[in-house]
Parts: sequence; structure tokens; C-alpha cells
Amino acid sequence: MKIKTLLSAISMLLIIVIGYFVYDYNQFINTPINIATDKSIHLDVKSGRSIISIANELAKKNIINHPHYLAWTARYNGQAKSIHAGEYVIKSGVTPKQLLNLLVAGKVRQYSFTIIEGWNVAQVLNAIEKNKNLKHLIGTVSAAQLMDKLGQQSDLHAEGWLFPDTYYFVRGESDVNVLLRAYNAMKKNLAKAWKEREKNLPYKTAYEALIMASIIEKETGRGDERQQIAGVFVRRLRKGMKLQTDPTVIYGIGDKYDGNIRRRDLRKDTPYNTYTRKGLPPTPIAMPGLAAIEAALHPAKGKALYFVAKGDGSHVFSSTLKQHNNAVIKYQLKGRHKAFSSYSATDKK
Repeated sequence: MKIKTLLSAISMLLIIVIGYFVYDYNQFINTPINIATDKSIHLDVKSGRSIISIANELAKKNIINHPHYLAWTARYNGQAKSIHAGEYVIKSGVTPKQLLNLLVAGKVRQYSFTIIEGWNVAQVLNAIEKNKNLKHLIGTVSAAQLMDKLGQQSDLHAEGWLFPDTYYFVRGESDVNVLLRAYNAMKKNLAKAWKEREKNLPYKTAYEALIMASIIEKETGRGDERQQIAGVFVRRLRKGMKLQTDPTVIYGIGDKYDGNIRRRDLRKDTPYNTYTRKGLPPTPIAMPGLAAIEAALHPAKGKALYFVAKGDGSHVFSSTLKQHNNAVIKYQLKGRHKAFSSYSATDKK
């Protein structure tokens, strides 16, 4: 009788213990972890890190109070070996069950790097060097050396080949990977636009269109004028006229450019001086956006061969040199009829 009573008491105790465990476990797995409302914590999971290590770290920070429950759940559900490495942002209101799902889904924190339309290679490399969340492998290189660093053909000049966009990455990803994505994006967008181009354009290759697009990008930021500016340059190419555009001269001056273009700069011959040489410069001069590429391949029809800045971001387009000179007097010289010689496609001085 005593044995039967003892066994009954033990059974009752086991039921109580199991019941408490089930209750305590369910409370743990479905109750939000200990993070203050509207706050978040960062959890850095290295490759190969065990679930018990992660659980113990969270317990030490008083984020969870039963690390063994979290580890047991991950093992029972087959999640323990499916956790992705990376940096996680864990917000308030997340339950341990949701936390495990987050780690298994690999929803790591994303950082971003943006290439601005009109930037050149030097500006891109300067900006990427300042991004502390990237692993820096490129180092100090020129536009002529960058493609080799990206594992592409070493004789390809990198200028113009990095598509302006925002690129997302996880902390510790290499700058090589980010710029390689930008290069592949430009190749894809340029190839598609080239395939859909208008007929009878004065470009032999898609690369020449990219060069033109970079000039258009630097000449205006106004979307409603890109095709008109493209039309001016395309007509000048067809007529064998020099493009005579300041941004190419500035690119040829390089680091010595101090913000001013002087007459001697326009007369000094460089591969990028479109005042002294006919045709396109040898490479792009900046990173053109998709709108500039589309403009280069779909230029506006018309007769304009010149344009001059009005001072408000817009331009006046002229079909004759006389009309252009009058526009220069009105908008650049402010109506002062002093002697001058205007022969360029653009006058912004």
C-alpha cells in the first residue's frame, strides 16, 4: 500500500514537473525577448558559430532567460545547422521562435553604397574607401587599373562602366564585389539599350554610345533636355563638326583643374579636348545614368547645333552660329555687346 502511494505521489510529481516545463517552455518560446519597446540590438553571428553560443550570449545580455530552451528548440526543429552568418538587427517584440526563424532565413542587416550619376572613377573609389562597412581590397588604383582588380579584361578603361545606383551588402563584403555588381549592371543596361537603339546613329559600337552618354550626363541634370543635348552632339558628329564641350576638356585636365577653364585649356591638345579634336573622346568621362544612355540612343530630332546655359539650369538651343552668339550675349554676357568669338557647341562661361 505504501509503495502504491509512493508511486502515485511520484507520478503526480512528474505530471506537475512536466506540466510546469511545458508551461515554462511555451511561455519562453512565445513571449517577446527582453528588448525595450522601440529599441533594437545587434547580433553578430560568425560563420560556424553554434546555437548554444548564440543563446548564451543573449542570456548574458539578459535578452533571454533560458538559453537551453532556445538551443533545444533549434535542434529539435532541425534549425541548429541552418543558421546563416551575418549581422542581425533584432527589434523589440520578437519572440525566441521568431528569432530562430530570422537566423535561419538569413535576414541580415543590409548596408548600402550609392554611385551618383555623373561621378567619375576617382569619385567612386574615394567614396567606397570611406565606407567602413566594406572590406577594402582595391586600394589605390587608376581608372585604367581598376578593371584588373575586378577580374575583368585589364585593357578595359573603367571610366563609365559602373552603373549609378544604390547597392546593398552585408558588413564585411568586399568593395570588389560591390563594384563588380555595378559593372555587370552597366553591361546589362547598356546591352539592352543598344539593342533597342534608333537606326542610323553615328556610333559604331555600344561603347561609343556610352562615351556620348557620359558627356550628356555631365552637360545637364535636367531630364527634359537630355535628348535635345544628345541631338545637338549627334548632328555635329554627322556633320564632322567638333563637339566642343567643356566637360571633356575638364576631364582631360584631371587633378589640375581648379574650377575654371581658360582659353589656353581650350587650345591645349589632349585626347579629351573636343575643341582641338573631332569625334568622341577615347573613353567616357563619367558614369552615365540610364536616362543619359537612353538619350544618347534616342536623340531628339531637330536642327540645333549649339546650346547655351541660361543660368537657371536650362539651355537655349540654336541652329545657327548667329543665333547662338545672340544667346551668348543675352545669357552669358548679360546683354553687353562686347567683342567676342563664340564657336563652341556650348557656352557656359
